[in-house]
Amino acid sequence: MPTDTLFAKIARREVPAQIVYQDEVVTAFHDINPVAPTHILIIPNKVIPTMNDATDDDAALLGRLMLTAQKIAKQVGIAEGGYRLVVNCNPDGGQSVYHLHVHLLGGRKMTWPPG
Repeated sequence: MPTDTLFAKIARREVPAQIVYQDEVVTAFHDINPVAPTHILIIPNKVIPTMNDATDDDAALLGRLMLTAQKIAKQVGIAEGGYRLVVNCNPDGGQSVYHLHVHLLGGRKMTWPPG
């Protein structure tokens, strides 16, 4: 299991990013290739490569990611209009960075299915 990722370096502030929220458990920052007017990534500071690697011990952490997304959506003004949360898992799911992360997408009408 990797212990160091680009996202871990962002959380440690070794790599620059537009961080919008950080605490001892999670870090959130703007995606460098946004697919919506608001596109923020929310990561656990602990490296979990994929959703498949999460365990029962990570349940509180996974909940914290969701509640952080809710808080940021309110903070950036997209909560009332609506937003989408996405977690990609492995190549067929569209995951490209192997550090679990939640995409917070908003600022426009989302379509379904997503792709």
